[in-house]
Amino acid sequence: MFRISKYMQQLAALEQGADLSTLNRRGAASGPQRLPGPVVIWNLIRRCNLTCKHCYSISADKDFPGELSTAEIFTVMDDLKDFHVPVLILSGGEPLLRPDIFEISQRAKAMGFYVGLSSNGTLVTQDNIQQIAAVGYDYVGISIDGVRATHDVFRRKQGAYDEAMHGIRLCHEHGIKVGLRFTLTQDNAHELPELLQIMQDEQVDKFYLSHLNYAGRGNKNRKDDVIHQMTRDAMDLLFETCWADVQAGRQREFVTGNNDADGVYLLYWLQKRFPQHVAAMRDSLVCWGGNSSGVNIANIDNLGEVHPDTFWWHYSLGNVRQRPFSAIWPDTSDPLMAGLKASPRPLEGRCGACRYLDVCGGNTRVRAHQLTGNFWAEDPACYLTDEEIGVEAGAERLTVTPYRRSRA
Repeated sequence: MFRISKYMQQLAALEQGADLSTLNRRGAASGPQRLPGPVVIWNLIRRCNLTCKHCYSISADKDFPGELSTAEIFTVMDDLKDFHVPVLILSGGEPLLRPDIFEISQRAKAMGFYVGLSSNGTLVTQDNIQQIAAVGYDYVGISIDGVRATHDVFRRKQGAYDEAMHGIRLCHEHGIKVGLRFTLTQDNAHELPELLQIMQDEQVDKFYLSHLNYAGRGNKNRKDDVIHQMTRDAMDLLFETCWADVQAGRQREFVTGNNDADGVYLLYWLQKRFPQHVAAMRDSLVCWGGNSSGVNIANIDNLGEVHPDTFWWHYSLGNVRQRPFSAIWPDTSDPLMAGLKASPRPLEGRCGACRYLDVCGGNTRVRAHQLTGNFWAEDPACYLTDEEIGVEAGAERLTVTPYRRSRA
């Protein structure tokens, strides 16, 4: 996850004369920061009341056999706590369809986890909002795919938009931190400005832009992935919006996920707007280190299979029924985990030659694997040009070029 707001706040500090060099030197010397344990995104249930076009779990409105029981989930939670996992993001399918979701959530909060709920929002209603509020979720993320007509098409249900927006309003009314989660595709990229306006009108706390990842139903629809120039335009808009927020003293959050080239592209945005701060900000981005799948991000699916992140459902590292998560996660006998935990990773192609590998970490490996069968091939969704990443001889560092993938 790329936290735009964090870096815009650092930029504001630099503009006011702050010196980030001591912090940046310390972080750059130690490399990307590692959490005491990974953030765990936990798909507690595969059942969902919707069948969204880009669903990575290919969920449906039916029960899936073999899912972890409440008792099994509690056992795993105990192991995760002992392993110093700081965050649990409870997801699905639609997690609100699990009859024990509030029991699980309350136990997680009592154990001291940061607990998030990832929902499509349609089942956040007057009937359960008091229970949701009583849990004390640190964050509830609700997916919105565009304005009303577009969202309903993506979600394959008429009225889904109005139901989700009602859920967002209920959360806001009950003092729950709530965010919009938006997956960028060629079909909805043009509606990003309207969604940012909705965020403002509805006083939403957080905006999460997810780049389309090639997994599950999203993999089947990868022909709809936004073209690279649209990605750049979207990121420009997010950067400008977030920077305006910081200048105005607003506390909203803007983050992106599933394309760690965003960190490098921020340097090009800075080069145009604040060239005097590029070096300091680059040091901060090196401390971030980019993609952390298999390191700081983990996934457990509804059957107990462990994955490097939520888009690796076709690749299991082990099952928590047979082996504790705390034993599965550090095991580098698996070739994928060995490579993900290596520094630097054994990347090939443009990613292997990129001069910003220390910033983005080689981006999202699952896209390369889905398209080529090779974990370490270049990420096809990197939207930076060959000139910008220094693949071609003689490229000027941080010289912004007209958009094209190469000179050809």
